[in-house]
Amino acid sequence: MEEVCEGKDFSFPKHEEEILRLWTEIKAFETQLERTKGSPEYVFYDGPPFATGLPHYGHILAGTIKDIVTRYQSMNGFHVTRRFGWDCHGLPVENEIDRRLNLKKREEVLKLGIDKYNEECRSIVTRYVEEWEKIVWRTGRWIDFNNGYKTMDLSFMESVWWVFAQLYKKDLVYKGFKVMPYSTGCKTPLSNFEAGQEYRDVPDPEIMVTFPVIGDPHKAAFVAWTTTPWTLPSNLALCVNANFVYVKVRNKYSGKVYVVAESRLSALPSEKPKPNVANGSLDDSKKPNPKTKGPSTGKTGDAVDHFEVLEKVSGASLVGLKYEPLFDYFKEYSDSAFKVIADNYVTDDSGTGIVHCAPAFGEDDYRVCIENQVIIKGENLIVAVDDDGCFTTKVSDFSGQYVKDADKDIIEAVKVNGRLVKLGSFMHSYPFCPRSKTPLIYRAVPSWFVKVETLKEKLLRNNKETYWVPDFVKEKRFQNWLENARDWAVSRSRFWGTPLPIWISEDGEEVEVMDSIEKLEKLSGVKADDLHRHKIDHITIPSKRGPEYGLLRRVDDVFDCWFESGSMPYAYIHYPFENVELFENNFPGHFVAEGLDQTRGWFYTLMVLSTALFDKPAFKNLICNGLVLAEDGKKMSKSLRNYPSPLEVIDNYGADALRLYIINSPVVRAEPLRFKKEGVHGVVRDVFLPWYNAYRFLVQNAKRLEVEGLAPFIPVDQATLQNSSNVLDQWINSATQSLIYFFRQEMDGYRLYTVVPYLLKFLDNLTNIYVRFNRKRLKGRTGEEDCRMALSTLYNVLLVSCKVMAPFTPFFTEVLYQNLRKVTNGSEESIHYCRFPQEEGKRGERIEQSVVRMMTIIDLARNIRERHNKPLKTPLREMVVVHPDADFLDDIAGKLREYVLEELNVRSLVPCNDTLKYASLRAEPDFSVLGKRLGKSMGVVAKEVKAMSQENILAFEKAGEVTIAGHCLKLTDIKVVRDFKRPDGMTELEIDAAGDGDVLVILDLHADESLYEAGVAREIVNRIQKLRKKAALEPTDIVEVYFNSLDEDKSLSERVLNSQDSYIADAIGSHLLPSAVKPSHAVIICEESFHGISGMSFVISLTRPTLMFSLDAIHRLNAGNSKFAQGLETYLLSRDHTNLKSEFQLGNGKITVNCIENLPPVDLVLGEHLFLSVGDYFSGTKKSE
Repeated sequence: MEEVCEGKDFSFPKHEEEILRLWTEIKAFETQLERTKGSPEYVFYDGPPFATGLPHYGHILAGTIKDIVTRYQSMNGFHVTRRFGWDCHGLPVENEIDRRLNLKKREEVLKLGIDKYNEECRSIVTRYVEEWEKIVWRTGRWIDFNNGYKTMDLSFMESVWWVFAQLYKKDLVYKGFKVMPYSTGCKTPLSNFEAGQEYRDVPDPEIMVTFPVIGDPHKAAFVAWTTTPWTLPSNLALCVNANFVYVKVRNKYSGKVYVVAESRLSALPSEKPKPNVANGSLDDSKKPNPKTKGPSTGKTGDAVDHFEVLEKVSGASLVGLKYEPLFDYFKEYSDSAFKVIADNYVTDDSGTGIVHCAPAFGEDDYRVCIENQVIIKGENLIVAVDDDGCFTTKVSDFSGQYVKDADKDIIEAVKVNGRLVKLGSFMHSYPFCPRSKTPLIYRAVPSWFVKVETLKEKLLRNNKETYWVPDFVKEKRFQNWLENARDWAVSRSRFWGTPLPIWISEDGEEVEVMDSIEKLEKLSGVKADDLHRHKIDHITIPSKRGPEYGLLRRVDDVFDCWFESGSMPYAYIHYPFENVELFENNFPGHFVAEGLDQTRGWFYTLMVLSTALFDKPAFKNLICNGLVLAEDGKKMSKSLRNYPSPLEVIDNYGADALRLYIINSPVVRAEPLRFKKEGVHGVVRDVFLPWYNAYRFLVQNAKRLEVEGLAPFIPVDQATLQNSSNVLDQWINSATQSLIYFFRQEMDGYRLYTVVPYLLKFLDNLTNIYVRFNRKRLKGRTGEEDCRMALSTLYNVLLVSCKVMAPFTPFFTEVLYQNLRKVTNGSEESIHYCRFPQEEGKRGERIEQSVVRMMTIIDLARNIRERHNKPLKTPLREMVVVHPDADFLDDIAGKLREYVLEELNVRSLVPCNDTLKYASLRAEPDFSVLGKRLGKSMGVVAKEVKAMSQENILAFEKAGEVTIAGHCLKLTDIKVVRDFKRPDGMTELEIDAAGDGDVLVILDLHADESLYEAGVAREIVNRIQKLRKKAALEPTDIVEVYFNSLDEDKSLSERVLNSQDSYIADAIGSHLLPSAVKPSHAVIICEESFHGISGMSFVISLTRPTLMFSLDAIHRLNAGNSKFAQGLETYLLSRDHTNLKSEFQLGNGKITVNCIENLPPVDLVLGEHLFLSVGDYFSGTKKSE
């Protein structure tokens, strides 16, 4: 393995770019697909984004989810085709061309020519493809752009035709009117999904208008309230609620008689006495308040004072009454219209309890007018507003006016006719077109419909067969949407889209629906190589009935682009014209993922079409993500610049960090995420740097073996690792198997959001338990064999964790893998070619639990130390661990004992399973858990829980449950608190304890002089380690350490160095040498003096390893020739220390020097003639003594 830099010098973005170059060089994605060719298919549907905009965090989020799942399935041996898709048709494209060419009206498009218009649309749909490829590739997502599909492709459009034709054959298609949200800016209806994307608070007129009742003896008038005056010219009915009480009231001052709901009488304006005012008029001197916010309600007291109740009737009794229309534009409807009808959609929370109905401009209006035979379903409805939102000649007085602009003129006309009761302004939330930014209107449009309502039961049944994450989106949001599903208007009166494949004769009696290009060419005799409008609108089909019946021509409409995207599972592989076996063997698809907004969009259209075609869901598994918002909680906006660009974040922190940040957030549970750049940095700090440091520690110590002249590191085999006798090897091996088990379980359940927290805990355990507690072994201080076992264990853990995390962090895992693979033969060229790890060997639940408890014990003991200001450098005599589990106590007092004692700097550990010896028990109910569950019983249960005896508590802990007041309570419902019982005669300063759940830790805090020297030794070691860090030394850098006391009385330091020599040598990896023996030729790396350390002052010096010569032995080499000896020493000191060491190792401790001019060759023996360090010299002399 190659050496690696410090974490602070490791650039994650730079290494990711290197990995991108590697993937390109080895054609990683293509190779992975080729290697899995012939394997079982895992079918993933990629919902097509619009190509007219640049990718944002929402796209990156969905793309990351898709990439993780498909990488995981590839590593499980599936062949996962991943083709990028482009949504090329529809409003986003047309709206941009309209703005570019300044096209305001439909006639202007027709004047330009559909051919020119459509080619303009075609020219922009792929302009951002390069930017998409760049960002998608940079985020680490593997997907095929070269073989991507486009909804404007001939093959895709032909399959869309086939889908529609099947629906037509199944009698699921009809033509009718539907009142839909309509964009006058884009000149097209919108789906409810699109219409709900942008709301604004705007003021609208608020008026009350009278409709005189024909034949009423009191000359009464119905009063209706509206905020859309422009709909009044099209009024055909008034609607009441049959269950409401209505009152006929006379104004005491004006004499006018009105009919309103009794509960809304207060909404009528109060009037002062006015002479000679006709019924229903508004005096000109009364000035309305245009600044009123919200519907005016008036005061009940005013209404009672100003109105005399003449009559009370039920709403049902008003049905059928006729009234005088406001305008006479629709007098041909007089027989069936201008009457009162009833429906429960009328409410009394605003208005007058009487709703004016214009069936062409209101969904409920249209419905109730048909139900009450005001208009006839299927007959042509007169819509007095054109595609541009302007009145037609039908409304002659306002012809050509834009409806919103006509409000003032219509109000004035109503006023002039004496029909205006009230005028104000109403501030409310109103839908706007997300494309053109113009206010939407509701307008009846002729459309081709798919009969969704007849499929409702099948849709609900198929929905149950799907698996969603999170499931509440399926069970609530999507289920509710399906339960209220309406017939789907799939046609749009536009230009750039897949044309409806319907040809109709002039008399409407003959219809041909094309299911293929072949059928069109056969019936028309015309070749078709492009299905867009300007290529096929001219194609006609002769009538089968004979030439006298003329020709069949295509209807003008194109498909709603949601119909195209819903057809994607079939159209992207050109089914049924190609890939029949592939489709039929793998439908429904295995997986889809998009945002929460698609529950009413793509997820819905997929389900409708698959149910209509095959009575199956389109997919088996679905992940639904929430919205990514700006840090302030607002929608991300380019104009507001309230979010950092994705590439900026990636360039700063890397794509892997961005991927993990968004995956480890509420957004993967369909909740909103407030994006914070600092959160991405937090992932680097908390996940990648600890992970990298564990990897670097492995590499450093593997390289150390070679530096020390030992055989290069080669990891031992898996079977040997599983049989390691070291308890922490056993533990981390088991924890790694648990990691594999957990990841497989969660990934198979598509719960991506659970993975990162588990990984964080695993990495924390790896670095802060395994590496920390095993430093001696990993550094070779317990012998070479044990060192190689520890290094192999760490290597295996890192390799497995890389494979497990490869789908999530494809770059970083590849970086580590490319270095790790160098010490094994036959490894895969990329980590993404590897199979996802399988569980090997047994998981040791007992040892995993024991280590978790051990860390709890260590944390509790640290807390006691902190409370009493006893730093870890101060040794303590004894600790007692109290726990009822004998197996755990055996582990703590046995194989885990040395780790606990060393970490806590305690001399002895005493296990105790008598839980009452040091503690009294009491039980506390967990109110947060039990409160909701028990309700009113909580008080009784809480009282009895608190009254539990110690014997009852112990029995409860053993049984795991207890019944109190008829309620079965589990261990999670009751908190058992262990209160420390201090032994008699002891103070808090002498002994103290801390507990957590069922474990209690007791520390003996007595001062003990016999432990003093050990504490001082720890202080010295601490200063040496800090000095190494200050000198920027790597763990593999070998130095010699010298100690020089600055105290007059050196007895304390001498005593400490003598008694603690083995501890210090073990801690720093070499003997601590007295400065008096430091050779004059020693090269000092770093030196620092310390004062007042445990009452001592001293200097620590770090030097490079220095040769020491046995002068007598060297002199004997040439009969005591001092000149010879001096020359030999000079030569050896000039040599590179590492190379000299290697030569001695190769010569088994011997070298021959024959290169010194005028000096004879000599054989030098290590340990006899010279030593490679001062430490070796002193070790050798001590042994000889």
